Amino acid sequence: MNDDDLELVHGSGNVFRDLGLANPEALQLKAILATKIVGVLDALDMSVRSAHDLTGFSAADFSRVRQAKLSRFTVDRLMAMLEKLDQDVEVIVNVKPRPVEHSVHEPV
Repeated sequence: MNDDDLELVHGSGNVFRDLGLANPEALQLKAILATKIVGVLDALDMSVRSAHDLTGFSAADFSRVRQAKLSRFTVDRLMAMLEKLDQDVEVIVNVKPRPVEHSVHEPV
């Protein structure tokens, strides 16, 4: 394979959308929140057991977040974990029409 065989494709800014997964915005939000949780744990050099002691959330939950196994989590649960880790969570929502290539009204 050489450089002539490669095609540059620009992503949408949401890898979950680019992969064609359902609910890509929710998946991306969960990934962002999980990243913030891991960042707090790392900054505090906190084990999952210590996080459990501090927050009341199970050590297994923090372990799942560290492993990016997020299917069991809701957005509000991840936000609650951050709040228990003494973090303020601010959410800004922008709603706008989808580009034509992602429209639900377009024939498949």
